[in-house]
Amino acid sequence: MHAWLAVSAGLEKSFTFDEVGHLTGGFSYWHNNDYRLHPENGNLPQRWAALPLVAAGATMPVTNLEAWHRSDVWTIGDQFLFRGGNNTVFFLACARSMMVLFSVGTGLLVFLWSRRLWGDHGALLSLTLFALCPNFLAHGALVTSDVAMTFFFMATTTAWWWHLRHPSWTSWAVSAVTLGLACLAKFSFLLLVPMFGLLAIWQMVAPDEKTAEKRIPVRQLLLSAGGHIAVAWFMIWMAFGFRYTAFAPGLPEGQQFYASWEVILQKQGPMAWFFNVTRTLHLFPEAFLQGLAFVLSASKQRGAFLNGEFSIHGWAWFFPYAFWVKTPPAQLLAYALAAIMGLERAHALGSSFRTRATILLSGLRKAAPLFVVFAVYWAVSLTTSLNIGHRHILPAYPALFVLAGAITAWGSPRWRTWVAGGLVIWAAVTSFAIRPHYLAYFNDFAGGPARAHRHLVDSSLDWGQDLPGLAEWIAQNHRPGEMVYLSYFGSAPFSYYGISARELSPYPLVVKPYFWHVLQPGLYCLSATMLQDVYSPWRGAWTLETETLYRQIRDQAKSPPANAEEFRMRPSLLWKLDRLRFARLCQYLRVRSPEANIGYSILIYRLSPHELHAATEGSLNELAGIMAEAEAPAEN
Repeated sequence: MHAWLAVSAGLEKSFTFDEVGHLTGGFSYWHNNDYRLHPENGNLPQRWAALPLVAAGATMPVTNLEAWHRSDVWTIGDQFLFRGGNNTVFFLACARSMMVLFSVGTGLLVFLWSRRLWGDHGALLSLTLFALCPNFLAHGALVTSDVAMTFFFMATTTAWWWHLRHPSWTSWAVSAVTLGLACLAKFSFLLLVPMFGLLAIWQMVAPDEKTAEKRIPVRQLLLSAGGHIAVAWFMIWMAFGFRYTAFAPGLPEGQQFYASWEVILQKQGPMAWFFNVTRTLHLFPEAFLQGLAFVLSASKQRGAFLNGEFSIHGWAWFFPYAFWVKTPPAQLLAYALAAIMGLERAHALGSSFRTRATILLSGLRKAAPLFVVFAVYWAVSLTTSLNIGHRHILPAYPALFVLAGAITAWGSPRWRTWVAGGLVIWAAVTSFAIRPHYLAYFNDFAGGPARAHRHLVDSSLDWGQDLPGLAEWIAQNHRPGEMVYLSYFGSAPFSYYGISARELSPYPLVVKPYFWHVLQPGLYCLSATMLQDVYSPWRGAWTLETETLYRQIRDQAKSPPANAEEFRMRPSLLWKLDRLRFARLCQYLRVRSPEANIGYSILIYRLSPHELHAATEGSLNELAGIMAEAEAPAEN
């Protein structure tokens, strides 16, 4: 049911932003034996998703394009998926069907863990809450690495714990191979180091009575860990064809990465020596090192949005808030009830604080891998600067799904039946109410999905998934002769989905042709992320300083360019002018009610000549005036 719900909902959605890069990179790994496209994401998920394309005989663009020289996966992906004659819609459905197996695997592990702890009823409750969760239905069938890594965090720590408690060649082999696969799934596999360490210390210091006699000696444990590292190292080399260079033999000379080593190493600080040494000694494949370095540099600073605030360093409360507003109320209640019941049970069984603490620790020990993954992952999430999406805390959820199963194990049978049944019904109603817009799910604590763009954007809400819905709305509501403008947070060309519009201030971090448009009244369609202008140099409130800069650049440009050719003649100056004009327009649209909200991620505004002039050309008083008019109905 989970797989069908996830994949079928995806049939109504366009490519999300990262899927173009993942699918293009994965196909290139198979087709060209070339590994420099999109190395910052896992080799394994990208290869796995691209298998149907390989089987179907998809064709890749010729490798003498300029985009190949600079490893521009977005331009190559545009040619490959949308202009190369491939059956892209079918390929995307097949690739998503492959990826959903990782989500199904996660559900299976949730079921098995919950069954081990709480029995059949607890396992079914845990699994049902997982299967209906909008967050896993949203990301489970996407061609990305988030749910794949969620599966491997759970599988790898479980296998390692099994090996620690029941050391044998079989348990060692399963644990080592699972670790190797995890290293190829996503670079967050580095968190497995403290997770493995904590589990090893836990088993050595406080083994349970059943496995105490099988406790691994320190020497044997170190040899086992060394063997794990050796197997993972071998599997990494195998995934990259046992070749150091990322560039396939026979391709034109002068190839380079999308982000050069020189640029990436400048951001590494003390870690630069590590990459210099490992590159010199060829300790790992070059693409693997490049991807790791890219991830580390990108995670230090990244534009982020939260409840009207902007930052490049993030907030400690970003992920707790995202968890609070993106988790369905039925799940929140289930987690709270299970935790309260566990504390009450410990209180009833223990006569002293020490006894109660011992009971709790004993309970945690039964699910040590789940507890360690949850604790380590949250500890890191609270300190990271990469605050771009709720998806980054998906690995913390499986432990909570398993915890929810405890509701069926404690209390009177009748009470357990009614509570568990009520939670399942509530979860089902919530899940089907948001279908197929799972990615845009927000609970009522945030005002629901219609107001979500005021709280979180990017992959928490708007990842480029709603072009089909936008095309349908325009076809039904467009007036003859009316201009259509679109500022879209995505990497797929909107023309592929039948949308005829002028692109307004494209997302600045993906190379796209820039055109100057003289704005006219009409339909203005803005993705939520673009509406908040998160990745612009002039994000946030429109200040007097920004207004002064805008006027100065307008005067400097003397007159707006008459056409695209004139824009290309003065690109730097006019790019700033275009971005500032867009930022000023967004300042108004953020307080104005939209005509429509497509999939809760693309907002549509029909602007009159008066509104457009005041928002982009008029004085500050005129801008303030129309903003006050727009805010008045909302206040009433």
